[in-house]
Amino acid sequence: MILSDNRMAVASRLGAAHLVWIASLPLITTTGLELRAGSRILLAGADLRVQPGDRIGLVGRNGAGKTTTLKVLAGEGTPFAGRADRRGPVGYLPQDPRTGDLEVTARDRVLSARGLDTILAEMKSLEARLGEDEKLIRRYGALEDQFVGLGGYAAEAEAARICANLGLPDRVLGQAIGTLSGGQRRRIELARILFRDLSETGGGTLLLDEPTNHLDADSITWLRGFLSGHKGGLVVISHDVALLDSVVNKVWYLDANRATIDVYNLGWKAYLQQRETDERRRHRERANAEKKAGALMAQADKMRAKATKAVAAQNMVRRAERLLGGLEDQRAADKVAKVRFPAPASCGRTPLTAEGLSKSYGSLEIFCDVDVAVDRGSRVAILGLNGAGKTTLLRVLAGLLQPDTGEVRPGHGLRLGYYAQEHETLDVQRTILEHMRSAAPEQTDTELRRILGAFLFSGDDVDKPAGVLSGGEKTRLALATLVCSGANVLLLDEPTNNLDPISREQVLDAIARYPGAIVLVTHDPGAVSALKPDRAILLPDGVEDAWSDDLLELVELA
Repeated sequence: MILSDNRMAVASRLGAAHLVWIASLPLITTTGLELRAGSRILLAGADLRVQPGDRIGLVGRNGAGKTTTLKVLAGEGTPFAGRADRRGPVGYLPQDPRTGDLEVTARDRVLSARGLDTILAEMKSLEARLGEDEKLIRRYGALEDQFVGLGGYAAEAEAARICANLGLPDRVLGQAIGTLSGGQRRRIELARILFRDLSETGGGTLLLDEPTNHLDADSITWLRGFLSGHKGGLVVISHDVALLDSVVNKVWYLDANRATIDVYNLGWKAYLQQRETDERRRHRERANAEKKAGALMAQADKMRAKATKAVAAQNMVRRAERLLGGLEDQRAADKVAKVRFPAPASCGRTPLTAEGLSKSYGSLEIFCDVDVAVDRGSRVAILGLNGAGKTTLLRVLAGLLQPDTGEVRPGHGLRLGYYAQEHETLDVQRTILEHMRSAAPEQTDTELRRILGAFLFSGDDVDKPAGVLSGGEKTRLALATLVCSGANVLLLDEPTNNLDPISREQVLDAIARYPGAIVLVTHDPGAVSALKPDRAILLPDGVEDAWSDDLLELVELA
């Protein structure tokens, strides 16, 4: 009996040790990972690990390959060489929402992360037919047991709580996915991923590409807290410095010039300091090595003249080459897109007018009886909470969506430029250059390539289809098409989303300098400050008011 107890104790200890060993294994491992965009190498020979407890910020300039890297880590993309192995569940949030069936309700989409939606649907179907049918009653009982086993009604409440924290109230959860705005659909996908993660007791891997896009200030604060407590693995791409500072404990810096990822086992602020220190050290080491190598080469040149010292001269040359060859690659300064909006074509006093606009989706009224008058050179900010219809109104003004009532009237000489936050105006099958030709058919390919070069698209890049571009690259392409359009009224929907801080400053400067009219939707207070609006339209009521800085609070809530 004692021997049996001892065996059980040993087996228990071995089992516990095995579980600890399993828990310490990497959640994602890459070996010799090489990624390419056309002929351009984005990443070469990368060996990376995501361990439980790692909260990694993946950073680098726009177009460096961050989105491509995250896609391959998630198993949604194929590397050019090498491999990426995953252990355990992975929740992947891409920049573009993938919502599947547009007829399903938002609530069911979230619940489907744990398979609860299909169980509930079958239970509701059976409830009306139960009666005295023993077979149906047994089936209902089995479904109920399964439902309870997956968390049951408590899980439903948990899903609703996550959605509410992401700015998705019950009235939105009851709507079909197809009736929601792009921002709402993306928040539904984020809620779905977080809901599934909680069912794994936080032990899965989250791969999140710009998760704070379309979130208001309260939702961003809640998300920071959620991610800070995540016990599995996390790799996040974000231009929200406050989120990186409060969440990440490691940083992967993707250097586009060296096609490598530098790993820093540090938090955000410590990483910034260490990276600056590394840059100074590299610069100092290179300067010293180049000075010593120069002296050796000069001495070797003097000694070559004497045949007796030719061997010594050759040795000095080798020493100089070894000095230079042992240096770490120096980081070149990141290139920055040069954004300048077009010189506006001449137009009448009021190039764009709309009266009595209203829009509903089914029984849900988005906005009603909205009047808009855009005067030459005017600056208008459209404000409202998430789901108030800001993007819908811009799409109506752009002629991409028909209002239920009212009309949009173009004025004399109107040339409209529309920037869509979801980039739906870009055809994923057409190349970068083809988009530019459509935007400015009167310009030559040479002129269009020059404009694209200013937006960091050069060489073979211009032949890439829009569908393979990252969110930042799509933003740059959409802005480039505006630049060559000659528009005198710009409709801008979240133009600073997906941009690194330097590119964002370029866009803000372009907004500030543009002499034409701008109608702006944004949650970025910096964009509003650059716009210096003279008027605001408040949705869903459509009230127009003179601009006051007191309205800035509404911008962050948008």
